[in-house]
Amino acid sequence: MDIMPYLLVAFIIFNIALGFSIVFLERKDASATWAWLMVLLFIPIAGFFLYLIFGRRLSGKRLFTWDAKAKLGVKKIVQSQLRAIENNEFEFNDLEEYQDLYYLHLRNDDAIFTQDNDVDLFVDGKEKFKSLLLDMEKAKDHIHLLYYIIRHDELGQQISNMLIRKASEGLEVRVLYDALGTRYLRPKYLRKLKKAGVQLEAFFPSIIPKINFKINYRNHRKLAIIDGQIGYIGGFNIGDEYLGKSKKFGYWRDTHLRVRGAAVQSMQTRFILDWNQASKKDIVYDDRYYSSIPAGKVGVQIVSSGPDSDWEQIKNGYIKMILSAKEYVYIQTPYFIPDESLRDAIRIAALSGVDVKIMIPNKPDHPFVYWATLSYSGDMLEAGAEVYIYQNGFLHSKTIVVDGKIASVGTANIDVRSFRLNFEVNAFLYDRTLAKRLVDAFHVDVEHSTQMTKKLYEKRSIGIRIKESVSRLLSPIL
Repeated sequence: MDIMPYLLVAFIIFNIALGFSIVFLERKDASATWAWLMVLLFIPIAGFFLYLIFGRRLSGKRLFTWDAKAKLGVKKIVQSQLRAIENNEFEFNDLEEYQDLYYLHLRNDDAIFTQDNDVDLFVDGKEKFKSLLLDMEKAKDHIHLLYYIIRHDELGQQISNMLIRKASEGLEVRVLYDALGTRYLRPKYLRKLKKAGVQLEAFFPSIIPKINFKINYRNHRKLAIIDGQIGYIGGFNIGDEYLGKSKKFGYWRDTHLRVRGAAVQSMQTRFILDWNQASKKDIVYDDRYYSSIPAGKVGVQIVSSGPDSDWEQIKNGYIKMILSAKEYVYIQTPYFIPDESLRDAIRIAALSGVDVKIMIPNKPDHPFVYWATLSYSGDMLEAGAEVYIYQNGFLHSKTIVVDGKIASVGTANIDVRSFRLNFEVNAFLYDRTLAKRLVDAFHVDVEHSTQMTKKLYEKRSIGIRIKESVSRLLSPIL
């Protein structure tokens, strides 16, 4: 008896049942729901397996745990700051006008507002890693690294040699990496580090070789904390391409920060939470992990988001910043696939007379994402925004600057993946001098860019229009 027709009917019934579960049980965003229903409709069997890997929601159980005493300490500070803002008793160094943005992050992400920071800005990978290696060289107690990608190349070797040397000196050295982002890293590289005493953990590793049902949830954060006093946060991963050595991408334009001050404590907490999720050897609270000293007057909040979050904290921060703009909003992002709420915020700003400038790269590292980016950029042109295409290599910077007063630098792109699927972390910055430096960097990049006009955009070929349309339909699940 031929059982194939019965199997086909069974798959169709299962597909329909899965479709109903997506609509009625998963409670996904409507656009994502329709995108997955299309996948199931047009590729009914393969679509089912794609959904198992890429479409399922992350378990609702709490992913990140920490020492109860430490957690209580953070909560007390957050509640104290919230009450002070509510009662108009909070003492601001400057920019009191943005207290609603401080409040938003405090309430929804326990993002403690600090005002004693010194922040160095890097827009070039060579300078960033030169500084990081120097700080690691001077480390006396511990080094904590969290990166989405670590390469086994010249820069990767420099970093590993430094880690091995510091571990041999008796320092605590921990490296947390994303299992997907670092999937090509050679086992030899990891064994060498472990043998030297470096503690290593992978975030969401595959339980079964080559099969990972959490592949869609990536730890995209990049953090480095040295002795609890110096922290790095931004877009650079560890690899030679981030030094501009890739033949495919050429020069790599990114943005990264070196922070000293109380904000480093929030970065340390983020690392510890992520480490404790991945490791069986939890880090418990110790004062030496929180030994930062006042270093300046820059206001900073470290804000995290991920699929475990009740709110899309970083995206909400972006929207709040954009809607607060009176003069201008400058945005740099490698992927521009805003959801409806963020798209409306940008359009409202542009239609209100705010000078909105958006900069995207001139080449794709993910084709569908790139075509979707072009499509949404066209929408912004209609609202009166200016769109620039960076031509001097690959633009990977994730920055927003508003009115020369506030800014955000971190790991979150402007796309659905960053807001709903990836684990991300950004520094929200409240400082005129630092914001001015980011504005100046943007203007330098404009000199290496071409402007996309409505006239040029309308001249795109039929082939490009089709690619844009298909990519736009799939954008909620890219």
